[in-house]
Amino acid sequence: MAHILFRRAWFAALIPLFLSVSACSDAGSESASFEVPVEYYSLDNGLRVVLSHDDTAPTVVVAVYYNIGFRNEPRDRTGFAHLFEHMMFQGSDNLGKMEFVQLVQKNGGILNGSTRFDFTNYFEVVPTHKLETMLWAESDRMRGLDITQENLTNQQGVVINEVKVNVINQPYGGFPWLDMPQYANENWYNAHNFYGDLEDLEAATLEDVQDFFETYYAPNNAALVVVGDFDETQARAWIEQYFGDIPSRELPPTPDLTEPVQQAEKRFSKEDRLAQRPALAFAYHMPERNTPEYFAMGLIDQLLVQGEDSDLHRMLVNEQGMTSGVSGGINAFLGNMYNYNGPMLFMGSLYHDDAVDPDSIMAVVDEAVAKIQNEPVDQETLDRALIKLRSNMYDNVGGTFGFGRADLLASFALFDDDPGRINDLEDAFRQVTPELIQETAREYLRAGNRTVLTVVPTGAPLQQPAG
Repeated sequence: MAHILFRRAWFAALIPLFLSVSACSDAGSESASFEVPVEYYSLDNGLRVVLSHDDTAPTVVVAVYYNIGFRNEPRDRTGFAHLFEHMMFQGSDNLGKMEFVQLVQKNGGILNGSTRFDFTNYFEVVPTHKLETMLWAESDRMRGLDITQENLTNQQGVVINEVKVNVINQPYGGFPWLDMPQYANENWYNAHNFYGDLEDLEAATLEDVQDFFETYYAPNNAALVVVGDFDETQARAWIEQYFGDIPSRELPPTPDLTEPVQQAEKRFSKEDRLAQRPALAFAYHMPERNTPEYFAMGLIDQLLVQGEDSDLHRMLVNEQGMTSGVSGGINAFLGNMYNYNGPMLFMGSLYHDDAVDPDSIMAVVDEAVAKIQNEPVDQETLDRALIKLRSNMYDNVGGTFGFGRADLLASFALFDDDPGRINDLEDAFRQVTPELIQETAREYLRAGNRTVLTVVPTGAPLQQPAG
C-alpha cells in the first residue's frame, strides 16, 4: 500500500527523537512527561494546519492527509482510493509526470504516499531550507492534477499488477490484513476488498477520477502538518500564500460506518494453493475510540500479543511450541491504534505445522483471555504493560525522521479536530485500572465477539533437494 522512495544515506545520521520525555523507572509515576509542541489553526478555506517545531536536526517533514480512505471509497469501485494515490504522482498544474518525486529526491529528501482505512496521506522529509519548495509542490497538486486517459490507463495497470503480485500470486497474500476485515465485518464500508477487485479497477473511468479528485481532494477535507526545524512565522506566511486561495468544496455526507454488535463467533477457512504451512488469525471487535475501554484494550494488546514477554508468545511459542511467533495488535499491519477513525479489530495471527490443530491453538488463546477476564492483573504486570506501551508510542512519534509525529498530529486533526491530544495519551493510559482491564476483557474478548480465520495449504509440498 505504501510506496516509499528513499534518497541520500546522510539522513540515517539525522534520526531525531522528536519528543520531550522525562524518563522514570516507575511507569505509573506522575513525574513522567510527554510533550509535543502543537500549534493548530485553520485557513479560511477549511484546511487544518498543524505546526510542531523541533530543532533537533536541520530537517523538516511536510505531510498532507486527505480524509478519504478504504472505507468511504465509492461502491463498485473497490480499490479506488488506492488507485487515486497513484494518480497523485502523475503530474499537476506545474509539475510533470513523476516530477514531484524527482523534486524531492534531487533535494536530498525522501517521500511516501499510502492509503489507509480512513485517510490517504503524502509526506516528504527534506532539508529545512527546502520547506517552501515542498509547500508549493503539495499545494500545486491539491490545486489541480493532470488527469489524462493515458495516466489513468497506465496506473490501472500498475495497481492491477500490484494486486496480482502482492495478493493473488503471493503465498498468504492478503492474510490477515486484507482478509480479516472482510470476514469479521458486516457493513460494506468496513468489509469490502479495499485493495481492489480487478473488475472494479479496470472499470474506473476518467470521469470517475476527476469526480473523485473534485470531491475528496479539497482543502476543507485535508490536514497539513509541518514538523521539524523551521521558522513558524515564515511557515505560516508560506502556507497562506500557497494554500490560502485554493477553493473549498462541498463535501458528501459522511457514510454510516456503524458495525452491528457481533453475538456469535464466526469461523472461516481459506484455501491457499501457494502456502506451505497452515496459518491462523483471530480478531475481536474493538471498543469505540477514545473511550476508557479503548485505552484498556491498548494495554490488553501489550499483555496478550506484543513482545516476547506477552502471554500468547509465552504460551504458544515457549511452552507449547505450536508456532515460532505471534503477530498482531490494534489496526495491525496497516497502522497503529491511534491513526484510524471507525470500527476496528484487535487481531492476532500465526503460522503453524500441519500437526498442530487450530482448535488447540484457540484453546490456548481462550486460556490466556480467561486469565485476564477472571482476575485483575497485578500492579507489576500493569506497570510492565505501561512501559511497553510508552516505548511503542515513543517509537511511533519519533519514527521516520519525525513523520511518526506528523502522522499522529494529522490523524487527531482530521478525526478529533484536536491534534493536541497527542500530549494526553499517556495520562489516558495511566487512568486504566486492573478492574477496567478485567471488565473490558469480559465484554470485548468474549468468543461471540470473535472471528477465526484459518489458511489451508492446497498446493504440492516443497520438494527436498536431492543428496
